[in-house]
Amino acid sequence: MTRLLGGCVAEVYRVELAGEAPLVVKLAASGGLAVEGFMLDYLASETNLPVPRTRHVSETLLLMDFVDNDGAAGDPGGRQSAELQAAEQLAALHAVTAEAYGFERDTVIGALPQPNPWTSSWCDFFREQRLLVMGRIARESGRLPAETHRALEAFCGRLERFIDPPPRPGLVHGDVWTGNILFDSGRVAAYIDPALYFADPEVEIAYIELLSTFGPAFHRRYEELRPQRPGYREARRDIYNLFPLLVHTQICGPPYAQMVRDILDRYD
Repeated sequence: MTRLLGGCVAEVYRVELAGEAPLVVKLAASGGLAVEGFMLDYLASETNLPVPRTRHVSETLLLMDFVDNDGAAGDPGGRQSAELQAAEQLAALHAVTAEAYGFERDTVIGALPQPNPWTSSWCDFFREQRLLVMGRIARESGRLPAETHRALEAFCGRLERFIDPPPRPGLVHGDVWTGNILFDSGRVAAYIDPALYFADPEVEIAYIELLSTFGPAFHRRYEELRPQRPGYREARRDIYNLFPLLVHTQICGPPYAQMVRDILDRYD
């Protein structure tokens, strides 16, 4: 049994069994793995996004097929090929739609809760179930200053001025950063650790830009498939990134709290 990188939510191991393909074992004594298994199974059954196949799902134990990966996209040519592939995969994921925003169950981002009640208004959903929920969590932990929390609540009261409803809800992975993408020989082998819900798909692209998950090749190809609506770069990109910045504030503290405040000050 070999320890693997990760472990923010659970201990992660690769296990070799005689005569069997290797497995990934995730162990979490405090629970919380069932929702991860559910999301992986949902992606496997309802979309074409490549994900590890689950073998056992419970609150404290998750078994998955081990996906061969080399930890990177390989050489520059391989990187570009992988980015083009990722753009097409995520554009197809974002085309999976629903009648409202939210999801059929609450999910998580890392170890943090993501409430997902079905909501007809995207603005209401993003305000109530993302910004205000995560802002309250970060404030109650002491990581988000009270003054910034008050500014966030005031901004949420004006949110309709800055975001307009997308044409339809789209399914998002919810946590597309380099640690959650497995590359092998210049291709995308699998996506892991999803944080699913139906959203404005621009939230995914804003997050990818925030963390520089992919480079220009990805963004050019994605925009060919799903052109950006007017106003994304001018306002919505930063506003949508308030949510992941609040998540990072809760996990990491002050530097991200200041980034939240800087965005709020621009829309004061």
